[in-house]
Amino acid sequence: MPIAELVPDEKDFQDAVRRNPHLRLYVENFVRKTGRRPQYFVQLSREMRDIKMPNIIYPVGDPIFIHVYAVAEGERPIYHPIEPVSMEFDKRVLDVVEEALAYVIDESFDYSTPREQEELLKKALRDVVKINSPPEGGFEVEEDKHGRRKVFVDELTYKAIEYYFVREKVGMGVLEPLIRDSYIEDITCDGVGPLFVEHKVFGSLQSTVEFKNDDELDDFVIRLSERIGRPVAYRKPIVDAVLPDGSRINIVFGKDISQRGSNFTIRKFSAIPLSIIQLCMWNTMSFLEAAYLWMLLENNMSVWICGETASGKTTTLKAITTFIDPDAKIVSIEDTPEVVVPHENWTREVTRESEDKSASVQMYDLLKAALRQRPNYIIVGEIRGVEGSVAFQAMQTGHPVLATFHAASVEKLIQRLTGAPIEIPKTYIDNLNAVVIQSAVRLPRTGKVERRVLSISEIVGYDPVEEQFHFIEIFTWDPAEDRHVFRGEGMSYLLEQKIAKMKGIPDKEMRRIYEELRVREEILRRMAELGVVNYYDVWRVIKKVKLLGLEATLKKLRRGEIP
Repeated sequence: MPIAELVPDEKDFQDAVRRNPHLRLYVENFVRKTGRRPQYFVQLSREMRDIKMPNIIYPVGDPIFIHVYAVAEGERPIYHPIEPVSMEFDKRVLDVVEEALAYVIDESFDYSTPREQEELLKKALRDVVKINSPPEGGFEVEEDKHGRRKVFVDELTYKAIEYYFVREKVGMGVLEPLIRDSYIEDITCDGVGPLFVEHKVFGSLQSTVEFKNDDELDDFVIRLSERIGRPVAYRKPIVDAVLPDGSRINIVFGKDISQRGSNFTIRKFSAIPLSIIQLCMWNTMSFLEAAYLWMLLENNMSVWICGETASGKTTTLKAITTFIDPDAKIVSIEDTPEVVVPHENWTREVTRESEDKSASVQMYDLLKAALRQRPNYIIVGEIRGVEGSVAFQAMQTGHPVLATFHAASVEKLIQRLTGAPIEIPKTYIDNLNAVVIQSAVRLPRTGKVERRVLSISEIVGYDPVEEQFHFIEIFTWDPAEDRHVFRGEGMSYLLEQKIAKMKGIPDKEMRRIYEELRVREEILRRMAELGVVNYYDVWRVIKKVKLLGLEATLKKLRRGEIP
């Protein structure tokens, strides 16, 4: 959809304003200061990336809204959460209410879930904060003979107080709007100053959320680490953990090891993973490449997705898990739980850190255990070290492995695998069947950074006479045209020498394996045309393919029917 066709959701905006007066106050104030009225959209689209001067508000769940706006063309846009506490009122009331709550909250304040905690907290607030008619934005306090206080505020201030205490006591504090925002991929605090976010639509943004000094930042980091059960301290200043919503966080505590003060980075994950259809529609890979990976995974080939940090490796891995046989038993192994598998027979295992080394469970330990669990597929979130040798042992014994690995090319991958500390014998390298190289690249035509599969290569093996590794680059990415080129027609080692043999296709009819590849490509294209893009909807169609067969499924899709 061209930018000119993007129509703001005016009716939804009016509804949102009626429910959330603080939104109306914010917009009126912004227009008064800048002369620019924000546009309101319930959902964002990828086409908005081309807007040079964004001025857009969108909801992330009442009562929170996000305003993304540019101050000047070419400068980093601003990311501003609109919350009830951002309206004008006497902030001293928050300390007064905090003290009043101390008289109400006792040992009976018991809960087992965040939802129960929120309800109890709201009930306690209703006991101490009353809606009355003091000066707008102000407050009045009455105290009985026992020292218990009643705080009187107007309705807007009451909503702000309730939101603040739920955010601080139950939620993630000042991070709550950013955590709720499904369009954010990464949150970065470099130290004292503003937070930065990586936005799926608008790219890198500077947030108005900030820490003004070291004490404020340290206090927040300590409370945050305690809440997630991995407290930081000067003795243990570096922590990796998982937030309640599944996001991954890395914390570095203290100015002695971080010159600008404590810092943290949060990597967020969508509740529903991106599907392979979405990746194809965004040209991360072609439909033909997806069809090729479908054939490989359905036939128990080991595939590793390689690239630099933030190249989209894990996103691609999660997307292609839908291609694994629906009846397969899968064991996934990770440091922090990121991988999502739609299969019913899925064992999810995670490493455990402990100050007592004997109580720690490493990737290496979990991989060895997985070999005894008779899985059809082993998925390793990320291979970094000696667990790589166990992964190759698994592949040697007939357990296909799907994994991610930090390497920018096939040559670098092999170099790391055969060197310390992994040290795979060179003649074992062909146990890995295929390598996907992915990267975040700047497109020559638009200058925008996008994720692209640069190549898919088949590992043929090692020639001890020539002392060379042989691999075939089946797909390559043409940066000038931003298209994926298939170079494997008639020369795919895996399709012809492995998969075709398993299917009983004779050499003289080898074209059939490539015809099947094209059928799978068309199935994926038809799914995109019919709007089958949700991860679990794609999974349901893939399962139907096994039940109905490729041709029958394609016929239904051609008729506009979704199996």
